[in-house]
Amino acid sequence: MSIDYDWLMQANAARVFSERDPARRMTAIRELYASDAVLTEPDGVFNGETAISGAVTDLLSKLPPTFAFTPIGPAVGHHGVGRLLWKAGPPNGPSAVTGMDVAHFKDGRIQALYVFLDPAPA
Repeated sequence: MSIDYDWLMQANAARVFSERDPARRMTAIRELYASDAVLTEPDGVFNGETAISGAVTDLLSKLPPTFAFTPIGPAVGHHGVGRLLWKAGPPNGPSAVTGMDVAHFKDGRIQALYVFLDPAPA
């Protein structure tokens, strides 16, 4: 099966991690993720669609309403694993945080997503 790593990972940044409407986010999760997917990020591990959406709701509740997650270049991948560099902050403003997502895909959907945050500049 051919995987469009760039489309899937960019859609995840825009439609899941930048989406503040829980119903639209859940629709995207159901399209992009396997039903038993796992999200692993610095604050925890979240299993399944509802837990993943809840983790994103919690994250977005801590950020200003104008913040969005924006890809830095295209996602790349091979052999069922992809990575996407991203930044977060206000549109057309400075980045408040940068990081990278690494995803494992199964049957053309995200099976596991690992979120890495870059250290803050000293």
